[in-house]
Amino acid sequence: MICYLILSILVATAAFTARRESVLRLAGIVFYAVQAAFAVWIAAGGLYGQTSAAWFTFDAPGTLFYALLCIVSGFAFFHSKASLHDCSFSQVRTYSGLLMLLTTAIAGAYFASNLAVTWIFIEATTLCSAGIIYHRRTAQALEAAWKYVFVCSTGIAMAYLGILLLAAATKCESLGYEAVAAAAPGSNALYLKTAFLLILCGYSCKCELFPLYTVGIDAAFAAPAPAAALISTGLVNAGFLAVFRIYKLLAATEVFPWVRSVLLLVGVLSLMIGALFLRRTNNYKRFLAYSTVENMGIAAIGLGIGGIGVWAAVFHVVCHTLVKSSLFLQMAVVRQVYDNYRINRIGDYIHINRVGAVGLLTGMVLMVAFPPSPFFLSELMILKQTIAEGRWWLVAGMLLLLCIVIYSFCSRLLRLCYQPNQDELHPSKTARTLSWSALSLLAAAIVLGLWQPQFLLTLIDQIVSL
Repeated sequence: MICYLILSILVATAAFTARRESVLRLAGIVFYAVQAAFAVWIAAGGLYGQTSAAWFTFDAPGTLFYALLCIVSGFAFFHSKASLHDCSFSQVRTYSGLLMLLTTAIAGAYFASNLAVTWIFIEATTLCSAGIIYHRRTAQALEAAWKYVFVCSTGIAMAYLGILLLAAATKCESLGYEAVAAAAPGSNALYLKTAFLLILCGYSCKCELFPLYTVGIDAAFAAPAPAAALISTGLVNAGFLAVFRIYKLLAATEVFPWVRSVLLLVGVLSLMIGALFLRRTNNYKRFLAYSTVENMGIAAIGLGIGGIGVWAAVFHVVCHTLVKSSLFLQMAVVRQVYDNYRINRIGDYIHINRVGAVGLLTGMVLMVAFPPSPFFLSELMILKQTIAEGRWWLVAGMLLLLCIVIYSFCSRLLRLCYQPNQDELHPSKTARTLSWSALSLLAAAIVLGLWQPQFLLTLIDQIVSL
């Protein structure tokens, strides 16, 4: 793992110092070749299940989410060239280097087997993301970057206090997840509850859950759309995985029913906020960012409800990575065509870029959980477990909020495709090629909705085993 981190950082440094576009392109190819080779080495080279440098473990959750990270980050990098055509070369190389460093930091957070190491890598993602958010060098981007740094630093500090309290409660000399999990059952319940609250609130700025979800909205809005695809999926998954590991760590303690109740409350509030604000925004990137809040709320509800809901939550996050990243990449093409994301002005996309419009409409069908959407399976499983628990109030509330989500998605994306356009067009030669590329991610999600390969089922079973 140390060799992977050093090599990835060296390639990112080469991108920062590149003087020609060809060198920058070569650095990108080398970087993603390293990512792909590392993924293959884990899956087929004997690294899976092994520990590296005492602080990293190549386990099921890290392996699954890292494979998704490689895909999404690669798409984001190679889609960025068209999105940054109006930027200077120095801006492009800085952006590219930061994207590589962000990918490396996220991978470190995935494989960390120590609470402190997870915290360090998640803090590192804040610095990389802030630089990407400020890429456009506008006053609005500067405000979003500073807000991101301030809120995330506050959240990460809260999480650190939670980790310290968890260490004090369990009296562990090591902060390894296995050691803390072994000592947790005999610990003070009040300390464990307080530690979980602090960690959940702190990491909510990364997994875009209530209460610190707002910083993720601003980040996705200000960052270039391909980078927003990575932030809203790969980085969100890092936050989710950090919370999920604490969730599993506390599974054998007396406070676990309380932990599930807290996650249920946070999930319902996030679903409510995401669903209601989908109707209020006039910007397509903010619209997709609020959709992330809504979907992570559904995943939190799955963890809170327990049973098959836990399996459904992990599967939901996996599928969200493919679908949401595709929609953000399609929005990057939309900006090339219209030079903005204003919902009330742009339209007639079906005649301007038919492939892109089909991609957006297909993404709409998948996001609202119509078959063959994989979300249909995950949300149905969560509702089934909720009904089995006898929580009819939660079933009614979720169905009502999901109806609002369905209406919002259908009305907004149909307007983009069919309402009269009121803005000047900027046709791009690469629009169709990039739209086809983004559409391939949706094809993968549809396959998961119709058929789940055995290796995926095995990985998720290993992830959710308590």
